[in-house]
Amino acid sequence: MPPRTPRPHCPPHALRSVALALNLAVAGMTLATASWTPTAQAQPATAPARRYDIPAGPLNTALTHFAQEAGVLLSAPGALTQHKRAAGLSATMTVEQGFAELLRGQGLAAVRQADGSYALRQALPADDAAIGTLPAVRVTGAPESRARALPAPYAGDLVARGGRVGLLGNKDVMETPFSTTSYTSRMIEDWQAETVAQVLHADASVRQTFPEAGPTEFFNVRGFYMPSTDFAWNGLFGLTPGFQVATELLERIEVLKGPGALLYGMTPGGSVGGVINLVPKRAGDTPLTRLTAKFSSDSELGAHLDMGRRFGRDDAFGIRVNAVKSDGRTPLDGQSKNKELGSLAFDYRGERLRVALDAYSIDGRTRGGMPLFTTFAGSQIPDAPDPNLNPLPGARASEHSKALIASAEFDFNDQWMGFASVGTKRQGSSGYMNNALGRNAQPSGAYIGMAKNTRSFSNANAADGGIRGRLRTGPVGHEITLSGNAIRQTGGAVQGPVTMWASNIYAPAQPTLTVGPAALPKSSDSTLSSIALADTLSFLQDEYLLTLGVRQQRVRTKNYAPSGAVTTRYDEHALTPAMGVVIKPWAAPVSVYANYIEGLSQGDRVTDVTAANFGEVFPPYQSKQMEVGAKWDAGALLNTLAVFQITRPSLIKNGDSNRYAPDGEQRNRGIEWSIAGEAAKGLRLLGGATYLKAINTKSSTGLLDGKTAIGVPSWLFNLGAEWDMPSLPGLTLRAAAIYTGQQYADSANTQKLPAWTRLDLAARYATRLAAHNVVFRASVENALDKRYWSGAWYGSTSVGTPRTVKLAVSVDF
Repeated sequence: MPPRTPRPHCPPHALRSVALALNLAVAGMTLATASWTPTAQAQPATAPARRYDIPAGPLNTALTHFAQEAGVLLSAPGALTQHKRAAGLSATMTVEQGFAELLRGQGLAAVRQADGSYALRQALPADDAAIGTLPAVRVTGAPESRARALPAPYAGDLVARGGRVGLLGNKDVMETPFSTTSYTSRMIEDWQAETVAQVLHADASVRQTFPEAGPTEFFNVRGFYMPSTDFAWNGLFGLTPGFQVATELLERIEVLKGPGALLYGMTPGGSVGGVINLVPKRAGDTPLTRLTAKFSSDSELGAHLDMGRRFGRDDAFGIRVNAVKSDGRTPLDGQSKNKELGSLAFDYRGERLRVALDAYSIDGRTRGGMPLFTTFAGSQIPDAPDPNLNPLPGARASEHSKALIASAEFDFNDQWMGFASVGTKRQGSSGYMNNALGRNAQPSGAYIGMAKNTRSFSNANAADGGIRGRLRTGPVGHEITLSGNAIRQTGGAVQGPVTMWASNIYAPAQPTLTVGPAALPKSSDSTLSSIALADTLSFLQDEYLLTLGVRQQRVRTKNYAPSGAVTTRYDEHALTPAMGVVIKPWAAPVSVYANYIEGLSQGDRVTDVTAANFGEVFPPYQSKQMEVGAKWDAGALLNTLAVFQITRPSLIKNGDSNRYAPDGEQRNRGIEWSIAGEAAKGLRLLGGATYLKAINTKSSTGLLDGKTAIGVPSWLFNLGAEWDMPSLPGLTLRAAAIYTGQQYADSANTQKLPAWTRLDLAARYATRLAAHNVVFRASVENALDKRYWSGAWYGSTSVGTPRTVKLAVSVDF
């Protein structure tokens, strides 16, 4: 795909107020320039080569960051670097090679002084000749400053070389004692993924358990449930949209597999299978104005404006705006959806201070119907119905979410920095948010339908802060982080009269819908707080890394009756340790890792609306993970192999009483392999395979011991491939296959859902028209129009994705 080189363009009328604010900011802000001398210890002339990762940006900033990481003193007149920019670099090299690469083409040279420091001066011909003989290094660019710089994209630009590892900050994947994947904005855009769920179709350890035609998202990660409310926003929980999360405002979607208690703290919804971190977009160094027009079957049309600018002295200030509007009919008969999204990201990147401010507002409305969830009457599972059939015609739902998040980092000196974030979110919903619920579907397809018109709200305030620094104790290096966080959430949910009717999954009947409830009292109030200390020790030139950490966690929860009376309250705390090891002493680019981590989670809430105790919240619980694995960077193909075990208390449904209660333990053991990168020139791969054995143990009666947990397939497989057609430059073909093995829909393992396979096909063409970069994209999800039960969610089973056609054209102005 040819590189995009957009030029500055006046913002559209719809964002006139944003443009005005930007122009006022440009007019009102000036920065002083001066010579600069970062303090550091002089290194000996024989200092060995080491790895550096320096983002692109102003030349003085890049040189300062390089000198700080190299531990050397550099001085220069400010006039030499004023208005100059440097390409970033990511390579293993000596100090001299690093300076030479950053100064390539600038007419400057860093000259070593007698005391071991460096001085910047105009380059002499001999300096230019020396630069020309440097060994080749891999050069990468990134718009962010040192501390906020995202790890560079890996070969093929579908995933990144690393990502955020909670309180440890951004880490290279080869130096992380966990299994992580970071999906890039290019993958999100080129694969036409409009929700987080659609991005994670590429991950063999993740399955969506909620129908895509529904208004929200639930996942199964390493065999454990995860609601979208458990996503993190730049490492902070409680601030992401709690429904279907749009991707248009995101730069990266980072997945850390396994409990993340030490790294991130407690998840609001109690998930333990992993952490999904959303990284918002920032203004890049190149001005951007991109307009995308979209179509999705049956007749949904949309437009997306993405605009970014940097301004001020050395482009220190940046602003990124995203605006989305879509409306139209979906593949579900009679259903239409409307989405309105606006987001604003402002950032400042100075020499020592970095500040960011994010704001978003998302409104979604669904009209004309909802998809199906159903339970089964016996062991004979009926064939999956046509996913286009609408089991709840006429149903409506609406949701809204808005948030404001501020964050800052400050370098106290060359070794220590402080960081802090604070944010607030407000969201609410109304209508038939829980879809159409079928009870006891017969082999003939007949069932009793049930639907509830609900209202809910969820408000959150969250903050975190800490310090991070580096020091040495003899031959051992330390990277120490001390941090604390707190989230307070208040929420309420109420339902109107239950509608029940006789229907059939193959011939849905029309129900009589009810009016939603008017009053919306508070039903829960929880505060999750913690403080954590972690130290990553490095030995023998970073060939051995040992991370030790502990987090003191506390969860305080109150649940209320509609009258306002407190029904239950909990105040629990626990000290949860973690340990991680990375070993990479070989000449080959291979690292072996292991981890042990514990976590405290807020108690489960019964979300099965067919249960007699729907909405009940149980006490907090602890989970544990042990994992060992290996990573191999083959230069252009990144492979990760992991073996793990996760245990957590089970929530079991009693078939006689139709109630859920904690009983025993769910133990998931698995092996997973992932691959990403470029297998050959123009051929990119993304996918993996997972084997899971999830069983219930230690139950009170022993009747369920050894039974497979609900909704956990034994085998999962994903593979996506992109091929750039050599005969027609700019044309790329893509195919992706998803396989999900058999799984059980009930605790007794009498209801087995068949395995299913889905094939997605796509093509895109990048070209230039009228001096503008233009990309045409087309895709077909479920190209073979397979009908299947996609998975089970708390005992209810959802219908798979219908065949869906997507078209888009993007133009850079």
